[in-house]
Amino acid sequence: MKKLLVLASLILVIQGAGFAVEPVSTDLKVSDVKVFSENNLFGLKDKDGNVVVEPQYLKLIRVGNSSWIIQKKNTFGLIDSSGNIIIKPKYRHVERVLGKFVKFGNDNDYAIYDETGKALLKPEYTSIDLLFGGMFLTNKDYKYGVTDFEGNVLIPNVCDDIYMPKPNVMRVKYLGDWYEIEQVSAETLTLPADIKHIKENKDFKVTNLVVNTGVGAGYSVLTFSDYFIKVFSSISPAHEATIDDLMLSRGADTVTIFMKFSWLPKYPYTFVKKYYAHLRNPQNGPLSEVREDLKKQIK
Repeated sequence: MKKLLVLASLILVIQGAGFAVEPVSTDLKVSDVKVFSENNLFGLKDKDGNVVVEPQYLKLIRVGNSSWIIQKKNTFGLIDSSGNIIIKPKYRHVERVLGKFVKFGNDNDYAIYDETGKALLKPEYTSIDLLFGGMFLTNKDYKYGVTDFEGNVLIPNVCDDIYMPKPNVMRVKYLGDWYEIEQVSAETLTLPADIKHIKENKDFKVTNLVVNTGVGAGYSVLTFSDYFIKVFSSISPAHEATIDDLMLSRGADTVTIFMKFSWLPKYPYTFVKKYYAHLRNPQNGPLSEVREDLKKQIK
């Protein structure tokens, strides 16, 4: 019961909306310009055929109604339809999110921006992923949290793990225990602004899980096989992270990158780096449950 109260209090909305920069205004919208190419570089022209943005970018990818993801050499940034630099091309990874947001990042400085360059989530996260119900799952220093699309923190980065097995169910691991938050009156879970008293809300049900949640193997007797399976199981997540690093985060031109095979020489080094990072994760890595079981047996 005590931990449940702690969980309820930790999900209290933290002040902080967006870490905004001053939005950049633009006279031209996406509908006012069109992409053209010259010498395998891309630029923008207006409806009258006048060059608005000189052909200097390897890629131009539309964001919202006014902005474009740009690529210069191996880095990405953001410009408006008039060619003004909104975000300097300094990130190695980019992903357009829902057509209106951009996720930029290197290794531990992922951020979410809107089309005006406003930082909804500032560059300090190891990973940012979409969740059901208009929310982002954030990871910082091996701890997980949840924000909404406005950048408001719904769950701070203090949880060992968070995932959603169903659109209306969220499972949160905190201090070694799993809790399930279920929104019983809606198909998609949307955490309310005041979630301090979420247990008392008739629309939500909070359960302390004492059974295997499905994200781990749930070993209680430790053997060499258990260790081997746990370690081996991290190969697939590391492989997926490697592919994302080398291919999927390169500006949505995945097919071209795949066919050129330019990513192959980088695969072994990147895989080892991602595998090691996943293996040493103290919260939900392949050996986290093994460590927890050992601690329980020692006590």
